[in-house]
Formats: sequence, structure tokens, C-alpha cells
Amino acid sequence: FSPGLLVVAGSFAAFRLLNRELERLVPPPPSARRNRWKWRNIWTSLAHSALPGAYSPSPHRFCLHPGLSEDLVGTHPPGAHSLVAVSVGYFLEDFVDMLCNQKLHQSWELLFHHSVVIVCFGIAVLLHQYVGFALVALLVEINSIFLHLRQILLMANLVHTTCYRLNSIINLGTYVVFRIATLAWMARWLFLNRGNVPPATYAVGTVGMAIMTPMNIILLYRLLRSDFFK
Repeated sequence: FSPGLLVVAGSFAAFRLLNRELERLVPPPPSARRNRWKWRNIWTSLAHSALPGAYSPSPHRFCLHPGLSEDLVGTHPPGAHSLVAVSVGYFLEDFVDMLCNQKLHQSWELLFHHSVVIVCFGIAVLLHQYVGFALVALLVEINSIFLHLRQILLMANLVHTTCYRLNSIINLGTYVVFRIATLAWMARWLFLNRGNVPPATYAVGTVGMAIMTPMNIILLYRLLRSDFFK
């Protein structure tokens, strides 16, 4: 039995509780009251994105833990394992929330995305390996902050504002840097280290990259078409 599973369970419960209380903490504007569960869901996702966003392996973290850049399998900084476990709990909570409140044809892409993340991160939590690799993957949450802010502004009917326009620009920049570039780096790392990774784990990682990369490219196209090429 892995203690990491306790962190996963605690994280699931904490995000579930937060989701239920958010409507009181952040009351939805009139334009969002027809879809209250979505309002709560986005704010819950924003709360999660802020956690790995603050902890993410920026250059100073690689300086503090030089072994991280050389070994993403067995090396990770203090707290990284717990952070990955907390993220698994969040993705499980978000999966259940969408499954209960949204039609399948509207949420299947995100449900599929969450399934891949839960499997990949779950391996890291259970084996205490590849935590560094999962930590690099959590860099995408820096961009997720602005993706969720974009959805909040849309639901609040604040599309034609300077705030929305500024967020769109930052969102695009962080998308390219922290999603596209990060996924490309992870795919390169997997390819270069294919001899050092067990076949089963390598297969899971390769399939994960093969799924995530086109999904993120499609989302980038949708963002460009919606916010810049209308």
C-alpha cells in the first residue's frame, strides 16, 4: 500500500469540498447562473493550476536540484511526489464532476485527456519513479491558469474587455512555451532515453505523448481561430 494513495484520496476529497463551496465563495454572475456547475468546475480547475504553477520546475529549481535535469526517473525534489499525487486526486475529481454533470459528447475529449494523465501520473505515484518527468509535465499548468481565466471571462460575458484581450495574448504565449515546447521536450526525452526505460513504461509514455500532442495542437488552432482570427 502506497502512502501516496492517501494523498490522492485526500486531494480528491479536498477538491470535491472546494467545488461544493465555490458558489458561495465566488458567486456566479447573472450570465453564468444557467450553468452553475461549470462555473464551480472552472474555479476548481484554476485552484489546482495555481499549485503546480507555483511549484513548477523553473530554472532556479533545476539549479537547486541539478540531478533533476540529468535523471527524471529516480530523482525529484522534496514535495514533488506529493504534488503529483495531489494532481492525480484533482484529475479524478474533475473526471467524476464532468461525468456527473455534462453530456458525454460534450466532455469526451477532456475525459480522455484526464484518463491518460491519471494513468501516467498514477504510475509515478505508485512506483516513486518518473516523478521528475511528471513534474515537467505539470509545467503545462502554468498555461492552464490563463486558459481557465479565459473561460471565466467568457462565462462572465467580459469578452469585449481589455482584460480578456490581455489574457488572450498571455494565454497564447504561455501555450506555446509551456504546452507545445514542453510536450516536444518530453517526447525528445523519451526517444533519447528509450533504452533506459522499461518497455511497458516506455509504451505508456509514448502512447500518452501520441495522444496529448495532437490534442494540444488542435486546441491551439481553436484558440487562434476564436481569439485572433475571427
